[in-house]
Amino acid sequence: MKPVPGCAPDETSKRSGVRKIRVQDTTLRDAQQCLWATRMTTAMMLPVAQKMDAAGYEAIDLMGSVQFDVCVRYLKEDPWDRVRLLRQRVRNTPLKAGLRSKSLITFRPLPEDVVHLWVEKLVENGIGKMSPFDALFDFDNIIESMRIARRAGASVGAALIFCESPVHTDELYVRKTKELLERIGVSHIMLKDSGGLLTVDRVRTLVPALKQVLGDIPLELHSHCMTGLAPLVYLEGVKAGADVVQTATAPLANGPSQPATQTIVRNLRQMGYEVELDDRIVDEVGEYFRAVAEQEGKPLGVPMEYDAFHYEHQLPGGMLTNLQFQLQEARLLDKFDAVLAEIARIRREIGWPIMVTPFSQFLATQAVFNVVTGERYKIVPDEMKQYALGYFGKLLAPLEPDILDRIVENGSPSIALEPEPPEPALPRLRRQYPNSTDEERMMRVMFPGNQVDAMLAAGPIRTDYSIRTPLIRLLDELAKRPKLARVYIENKAMRLEVAANPPKAAYHA
Repeated sequence: MKPVPGCAPDETSKRSGVRKIRVQDTTLRDAQQCLWATRMTTAMMLPVAQKMDAAGYEAIDLMGSVQFDVCVRYLKEDPWDRVRLLRQRVRNTPLKAGLRSKSLITFRPLPEDVVHLWVEKLVENGIGKMSPFDALFDFDNIIESMRIARRAGASVGAALIFCESPVHTDELYVRKTKELLERIGVSHIMLKDSGGLLTVDRVRTLVPALKQVLGDIPLELHSHCMTGLAPLVYLEGVKAGADVVQTATAPLANGPSQPATQTIVRNLRQMGYEVELDDRIVDEVGEYFRAVAEQEGKPLGVPMEYDAFHYEHQLPGGMLTNLQFQLQEARLLDKFDAVLAEIARIRREIGWPIMVTPFSQFLATQAVFNVVTGERYKIVPDEMKQYALGYFGKLLAPLEPDILDRIVENGSPSIALEPEPPEPALPRLRRQYPNSTDEERMMRVMFPGNQVDAMLAAGPIRTDYSIRTPLIRLLDELAKRPKLARVYIENKAMRLEVAANPPKAAYHA
């Protein structure tokens, strides 16, 4: 299989004998998703968008299912406007989007006409690179979307989600890569380690096996730092043949996020690889986001300690924190370790699904029910029964027979034993919302109407954002407290005192 034109390794670096490693930036999508709960607004992104465009990244990751969800439900921003605004400022570097099989933003398979229009609109609004994935490796769920994205003008590859299980062997990843190459050409393959599970030993066998199949087609590495191994995994992965690494600008790196761009690039160069990235710009962007974090009270990424139990439950970092919070709210935090152990047990019983959305949510919900009720599979969520019956695609391994029986018996009787594809939705939506855009109509499929209405009522996206000095931030806070009787400010150069009763002011230099 030959690579898609324009995606082969750089000819100059091949002639010089020095391998050129390219870098994709994840700061605006996955990094802020992991560290800031996806609460980075569009206005926070815009001041450094042009700088990031000039840094030399191979692509800038911008949108995924969570970004659309948070934009609509919490930030009250039109996510399509976010793409357009960033595209206006990022003119030379492809903006990248993920595509989660046929469920997109939801926890259910969507009608194909909605999925296909979604892909077209992503490219039309400014997405230049796409990496669709299906967590079951059922490529019937993504092949047509890949074709549509390519016809629309995007660079299209595929993501293979990594996980540890008896099913997810090197041989499986090689076989599935060959299947993709036989069915549809790709511009790249992305080894997507959403759970931060890749180890140095595994990357030393898996990457060469994939490159043996891919040849000159680029292999991209994406991991998370939950176990602290990802930075070393990246370096060993490059030594084993990976062509692209996906990193985040510190301080939005480490923790459950990706390895830091600054550190990875420095280490790659010391190892003799060529990385064409403007360090000065990367540092300036990092300092900007450090100031944003301080101003907004957002956390900074710090390295995490190794945790062997992570390989049992394999929950992604963001979901792990969310599960703790939900159990605490329900006064069940003492059940946390039992729920994690139950998640690991359920995974073994139902065919080793990869712990990414939506399957990680299904398993966590089932585990909570099993632990809290004291009777396993007494309560079965609809999505768990749909998974077991193949609604989300062909399973890589069968469920244990007695577990399948319990899920089917205790799940909702309204769920048919044989899945039927959803009916086309666009004709109805266009009749129902004749004066809306297709982008709005698709959002109404995925969100309750009142959520979309609330987003639209909030008006246009705010685009102005500035870093205020500490003194200005202090005065802003004081202005919110009108009943203060006395304010006293002092530093090495001055002392300022203002008192309301009796009225007086004193300044000492």
